[in-house]
Amino acid sequence: MLRLLCYLWPLPVTLVGVAVALLARASGGEMRVVEGVLEAAGGWPSCLLRRGFPLSGPVAAITLGHVVLGVSVEGLTATRSHEREHVRQFERWGVLLLFLYPAASLLAWARGGHPYRDNAFECAARAAARKNGG
Repeated sequence: MLRLLCYLWPLPVTLVGVAVALLARASGGEMRVVEGVLEAAGGWPSCLLRRGFPLSGPVAAITLGHVVLGVSVEGLTATRSHEREHVRQFERWGVLLLFLYPAASLLAWARGGHPYRDNAFECAARAAARKNGG
């Protein structure tokens, strides 16, 4: 029952991720399920990830609920531990993470830190990756 709730709580975000993953697949990307998470690599989202975002710059992958979009299969493999921590964050916080993540960036910036590197959610994901050797 608890596992079902972990999938239902972030479901609205996961559905957005599934839509983007399907568009990635339709534009030449590939999809697969790894450990209960849909991973999509390549296609047009990879161009957006390579171009980057205002606070982070280019990224190898991004998590939307139980969906991880990556630049490539290799990028997904390299960032799997980091991105799985973001999946766990979505399981914990659900759709609220869409508000909490930017709030954590603002808090990091207000404290004199970098809004991306010092974001508490990113720090936790980097710690999980270090712990798991990835």
